[in-house]
Amino acid sequence: MIPYKHEPFTDFSIEENRKAYEEALKTVEGYLGQDYPLIIGGERVTTDDKIVSYNPAKKDEVVGRVSKANKELAERAMKVADEKFNTWKKVNPEVRADILFKAAAIVRRRKNEFSALLTKEAGKPWNEADADTAEAIDFMEYYGRQMLRLKDGMPMESRPGEFNRYDYIPLGVGVVIPPWNFAFAIMAGTTVAAMVTGNTVLLKPSSSTPVVAYKFIEVMEEAGMPAGVINFIPGSGAEVGDYLVDHPRTRFISFTGSREVGLRIFERSSKVSEGQIWMKRLIAEMGGKNSVVVDNDADLELAAQSIVKSAFGFSGQKCSAGARAIVHQDVYDEVLERSIALTKELVVGDPTDFSNKVGPVVDQAAFDKIMKYIEIGKKEGRLVAGGEGDDSTGYFIQPTIFADVDSKDRIMQEEIFGPVVGFTKAKSFDEAIEMANNTEYGLTGAVITRNREHIEQAREDFHVGNLYFNRNATGAIVGYQSFGGFNMSGTDSKAGGPDYLQLHMQAKVTSETF
Repeated sequence: MIPYKHEPFTDFSIEENRKAYEEALKTVEGYLGQDYPLIIGGERVTTDDKIVSYNPAKKDEVVGRVSKANKELAERAMKVADEKFNTWKKVNPEVRADILFKAAAIVRRRKNEFSALLTKEAGKPWNEADADTAEAIDFMEYYGRQMLRLKDGMPMESRPGEFNRYDYIPLGVGVVIPPWNFAFAIMAGTTVAAMVTGNTVLLKPSSSTPVVAYKFIEVMEEAGMPAGVINFIPGSGAEVGDYLVDHPRTRFISFTGSREVGLRIFERSSKVSEGQIWMKRLIAEMGGKNSVVVDNDADLELAAQSIVKSAFGFSGQKCSAGARAIVHQDVYDEVLERSIALTKELVVGDPTDFSNKVGPVVDQAAFDKIMKYIEIGKKEGRLVAGGEGDDSTGYFIQPTIFADVDSKDRIMQEEIFGPVVGFTKAKSFDEAIEMANNTEYGLTGAVITRNREHIEQAREDFHVGNLYFNRNATGAIVGYQSFGGFNMSGTDSKAGGPDYLQLHMQAKVTSETF
């Protein structure tokens, strides 16, 4: 088996790579505004009711119109997936893995096109879009290899005259509900993890980014995925999402999104519907309020760069974003001053232009919510950078810093999901860790320090699923930094990790006496 190695990021300082991306943007612009059907059992199904996907940087530009599922079509997809499971679960794991390897190769050849589509549909600057596509490739490569490792189960002890086996078998039909912020990577990763383990899938992509999901299903079909294994059924959460979460034939739900929606799914999925003969399994990743901690023995330039990158990458629209900077009082003013200077260098604008490193937020609702939090922040702290928004052509918000905020203030406790960071002072490293832990979330964190004792203290006491030392709090790589968090950040289902696929399977022990 070829060892796993993550997909490299594109170097856009090379002119040839920049030209290739510009050509890819032209390719995507050539198919903007098209209609896309549902895919149920391989059949294209068109509905009158459409989800219209807009470019958040140019809000009157239609990326695509995607047919919208209703309860009847969701039920039809469920029946197809339930029936298909009977044969798909028996397909050799090597065959299932090979489909992923081929799909990864197809996406690798079309990498710039998929990234350019993310720039248009999700508003991602080039580097962010390129990383999203690379992560999608990584998930396919990594999970394919993990399936080959798990296909023979786990070793078991046997006594004389006895042979014991520990095998993994798939669960059944999975409902996959991915987010818009990693519209390719998380959508593809959660879907293929369910599929390669022998389950069938009902994929309900985000209504903000359904076109990239449709293009991904086309890739999976080209790679040899049989009809009915993954069914593409975009629709409203209130209608289609609730119906499938409640359905007695749903065996598991894989969800990435907000705390509120995650808890709603948690509650609904725990109730047993008539005819249901199992407890549904929930795999959930729900968000964070993450801290970058800087002590008084830190590289202060690294600290400022880490804070700015953590806070404003993809306009802060990452569950891993570093929205809280907790800085030792001895170095607070210097780190704050440098962070302000770096923030003011960021150019906000349409991400199709490579020079714009900060793009739009995803839609009007996100824009309105973030701007309301900025008004709250003006009352709670001192506005030292940004604070302005413009939604006349797209949903643009200037990267915003609030200084001198209390760690228990609203903008330091509630997930804003936008380009807003609050700075607070800590009197000691102990107090800084205490502040970092004082939210209901526990997803990511970063500690900037040269002090080995502080590193080891944080390793034990900073209660998050992904903790980074002397770097930013975002950018987990599949197979390198398995991703998932504690508390209200979800079920700590480590995506891109060595035990993620087992969440989609159940263990069966057989014991034969000779």
